[in-house]
Amino acid sequence: MAQACSEGESIHVLSADEVSALIEEGKPANTLINVVGLVAARFSTDVCSIYLLEPDRSNLVLAASVGLHPDCVGTLRMPLHEGLTGLVAELVQPVAVSEAASHPRFKFFKESGEGEYHSFLGVPLVDRGILQGVLIIQTKDIREFRSDEIQMLQEAGSEIAPVVCEARTLDRFLAPAQERLWTLARNIAWSWDPECVALFRDLNPTRWRELNQNPIALLTETPLNELEQRATQLGLHSRINYCFRRQREYLRAESTWGTINAGVLRPRPVAYFSAEFGLHESVPIYSGGLGVLAGDHIKSASDLDIPLIGVGLFYGQGYFLQRLNSDGWQHEEYVHTDVTKLPMQVAIGANGEPIRLRLETRTGSISAKVWRMRVGRCDLLLLDSDVEGNEPQDRDLTSRLYGGDNRTRIRQELLLGVGGYRVLRAMVVTPGVLHLNEGHSGFAVLEAIRDCMQEEGVDFRTAASQVSREVIFTTHTPVPAGHDRFDADLIEEHLGPLRDELRISHEDLLGFGRVHPEDYNEQFCMTVLGLKLSRRANAVSALHGEISRSMWWSLYPTKPEDAVPIGHITNGVHVPSWLAPQMKRLYDRHLGVDWQGRSGDKHTWAEIEKVDDGELWETHLTLKAQLIEFARYRLITQASRRSESKESMARLQKLLSLDALTIGFARRFATYKRANLILADIEQLAQMVNDPKRPIQFVFSGKAHPHDEPGKRVLQEIARLMRNHPRLADRFIFIEDYDINVGRHLVQGVDVWLNNPRRPLEASGTSGQKVVLNGGLNLSILDGWWAEAYDGMNGFAIGRGRTHLNMDVHDQRDGADLYRVLRDEVIPLYYQRDRDGLPRQWIQRMKRTIKTLGWRFNADRMVMDYCQKCYVPATGGISSERRLVC
Repeated sequence: MAQACSEGESIHVLSADEVSALIEEGKPANTLINVVGLVAARFSTDVCSIYLLEPDRSNLVLAASVGLHPDCVGTLRMPLHEGLTGLVAELVQPVAVSEAASHPRFKFFKESGEGEYHSFLGVPLVDRGILQGVLIIQTKDIREFRSDEIQMLQEAGSEIAPVVCEARTLDRFLAPAQERLWTLARNIAWSWDPECVALFRDLNPTRWRELNQNPIALLTETPLNELEQRATQLGLHSRINYCFRRQREYLRAESTWGTINAGVLRPRPVAYFSAEFGLHESVPIYSGGLGVLAGDHIKSASDLDIPLIGVGLFYGQGYFLQRLNSDGWQHEEYVHTDVTKLPMQVAIGANGEPIRLRLETRTGSISAKVWRMRVGRCDLLLLDSDVEGNEPQDRDLTSRLYGGDNRTRIRQELLLGVGGYRVLRAMVVTPGVLHLNEGHSGFAVLEAIRDCMQEEGVDFRTAASQVSREVIFTTHTPVPAGHDRFDADLIEEHLGPLRDELRISHEDLLGFGRVHPEDYNEQFCMTVLGLKLSRRANAVSALHGEISRSMWWSLYPTKPEDAVPIGHITNGVHVPSWLAPQMKRLYDRHLGVDWQGRSGDKHTWAEIEKVDDGELWETHLTLKAQLIEFARYRLITQASRRSESKESMARLQKLLSLDALTIGFARRFATYKRANLILADIEQLAQMVNDPKRPIQFVFSGKAHPHDEPGKRVLQEIARLMRNHPRLADRFIFIEDYDINVGRHLVQGVDVWLNNPRRPLEASGTSGQKVVLNGGLNLSILDGWWAEAYDGMNGFAIGRGRTHLNMDVHDQRDGADLYRVLRDEVIPLYYQRDRDGLPRQWIQRMKRTIKTLGWRFNADRMVMDYCQKCYVPATGGISSERRLVC
C-alpha cells in the first residue's frame, strides 16, 4: 500500500474490462476471491477482505480475503455495532486508522490471524443506493492514510460494488429460503399479504406473537439451520417461493391504475408529509388515527402505483406503552426501539453517501440522519435527530411522538417540514405535489419557496405563487386544541435564518400564520399557514368540510361561508390491512378473485347479496371467537404483570361469551369522544348486560394523552368497572396498550362498533369503516363519516344529528338516545333468530353495510380522489378545465 500510494505516484482505478473479468458465472465465491485478489495486487497491500451484509442487515460475514486465515471465510461474523468493519457499515462512510488497536471500536478476532496488522482502511460497498458490504485493506506498517488514498479505494469500491451485489445475491453462505424471507421482511408490503403473514407466523407461532408480529426480529433470532429445519418439516419452501414471486410480481407490475391515470407524476412525484405513519404494530411511529390514516394512504398509493414518497420522523421511543395499575390509572412507559429490528436502512443521497442534514436556527443548529423504508412500491423517508454533534436535548428531539413542550414541538416540525423537503432534494427528487397531512409539516412550503427563489432567481411573492399551486393541505380536526400555535419569539428563533433567505420581514412571516396579520398578540398557527400557502385545501368528511368552512371563514372575509375554499375528501381505510383473512376468502369466492383491484367500484360489492346467510354468519362467528381468545390472552397477561391472584386469573380465562352481543369501543380517550356515555344510567345498563336471554358485553381499549388528566379519569372509570362493579365486572373488559394489533382484532370480531363523540367534533373517524369490511355494524352518533354513510338500514344511529349549546343537555340527550337504540333496535334485532338459529334480519344489515359502504370508505377510493382532484391538477396534468366567470 505504501509503495502503491506514495506521494506523486499515479494510481489507476479498476477498468471496466478488469471488473468484467472478475465474474465467474454461477460461482459467487470465486468471483469474490477474484475481487480481493485484484484489489490487493493493485494497491500492493498485505490484506484485502470483503465483508458482506447478511440478510438481517445487522451483521457482517467475511466472504473473501487475501491475508487473513482462510478458515475464517464464511464463519467470521460480527454485528454492525462491533469492530472497525462494523463502524464502516454503520456510518456508510470510509474509516481510516493508523493503529487499529488504539481505536475505541477495535475488536480483535484472534482466529483471523490479524494480530500482525496495524493500519486499517475500510470503505462501504454501495450499489444503487443500497449498502452491500465493506471492502477492507490492512497493512503491517503503521501509517496515516492520505485523502487521495482513501478516495482511490472508494473509487475502486464503487467499481466493484455491482459485482459484489450480484455475488451477494447468489452467495453460497446464504440459504435461498432465508434470503427470500429476508427480502419479504424488508418491505412492509408483507403486512397486507395474508399469505405472507401466515408464512412468518408458521415459522414459530409463539415467538411471532411475543415479538409483536415482527418478521425481522423473528428471522434475526432464528439460526439458519433451525430455520431450514422448520421450513423442511412444515413444507414451507413452496410457500416461501410463492410469496416471494407474488411480491416481485406486485412490485414489477406495469398495468396499474397509476400507469394510466397518474403518469404525469412519474418525473415529479407526490411528497406526502405527515408527523406519524401507522403502518404496522411492529413499527411504532404512530399514536392513533392520523398516523393510521397516513399509513393507509401510502399503502393504497402503492397498490394503485401512484408515484408518492412519504416524509416523516423516526421516533426512537415511539408513543408510549400503556400500563394500568390496580386502581385503573394509566401509567406510561417508554422503551427504545431497536432499529436493527425494523425494515429500514440508511438513506443514501445522490452523491452515494448517507444523507445528513443540518438546519440552522438563531440559537444553533440541529442535525439529523435519514432512514429509508420500503412500503410496497413507495418509499418512506424518516428523519432522526439522534446523531453525534447535536445537543442532548436535540438528540432526544425525535425520541417521542407528541412529547415535550412547544419548543420541542416547533423543532420537530422544523425538522419534518424544512428538513423533509431538503432530504428530497438531496435525493434529487423534485416533487410535483406537496401534500401536507395536517399543519405539522407546514414549514415545508416555506422551504420549497426558498428553493424556487434560488433556482429561478425570482422574488418571494412570485415563488410563493408558483409553489402554492402545488400544495395540498388536509385539515383533520375541528377541535381548537388540535391546531399547533407558537409564540412570535419561537418562530423567529427557529425560522429566522430561513426568513433571511426568503427576504421577508419578521412581521410578514408571522402574517402567514395569523388570521389577522395586524394583530401582534395573535399566535402563529400552523393550520393558517397551510391554508394560506396552499391552492387546494380539504377536510376529511362532508360534515367536517362544513365545520371547517365556518371555522376558518374569517380568513376569507370577502367570501360567503359556502364559498370558503375548503372542500372535502372523506377518509377511507386500506382494505387489505384491515380485512380478516377469512372474510377475504369469502370475498374471493363471491366477488371474484380480482375484486381487490376493483374495491373502489360500487358494482364490485353488489354480489355480497348472493352470499349464503349461513356462510357469512359462520365466518363472523369464527372471527368473534378469535377476538375472545385474543382478549383473554391479553387480560391474563395484564393481570400477571400486576401479580393478581390465581382466582382472578381463573375468572379472566372465562370472560366473554360467543353467544353474547359483543360491542366494541376503541380509540383515543379524549373527553369529547365520551367513552363513558354508556354509563349514563348504570341501573338500566346492568339490567341490559345481565339479561340471561339477551346478554351483551363490552370490549374497550384506548389510550389517553399523557398530559390529558380528564381523559385519564374517563379511562379509569371504564377500567374500574371490570374489576370492582358487582353487576358489570364480567360484562366490561379493558384491553391495555391499544395499537394496530389490538384494533385489528376488535374491528374484525365485534358484532357492533360503538362511536359516540360529541357532534360535530369528530372530523371523520375510520375505525368504524374497518368494521364495515368485516361485517360488523356501526352504532354511532351522526358525525364524521357516519353522517354521510348512514341510510337507515346499514347500521344504527344515535340521535338525529342534533346538538345543543349546553354541553350537559347535549350529553344527556345523546345518552338517552344511546340507551333507546340499544334497547329497542340493536338488542332485539340481534337476538331475533329463525329455526336455523340465524339472525336473518341482522345478516341482511351486515350485507347492506358491506354493499353500500365497502366501496365508498376505502383508501383506494380516497387516494384516487386525491389523485384525480388534487395531485394531477396541481401538476398541470389535466387536459381540460372549465372555469366559471363571475
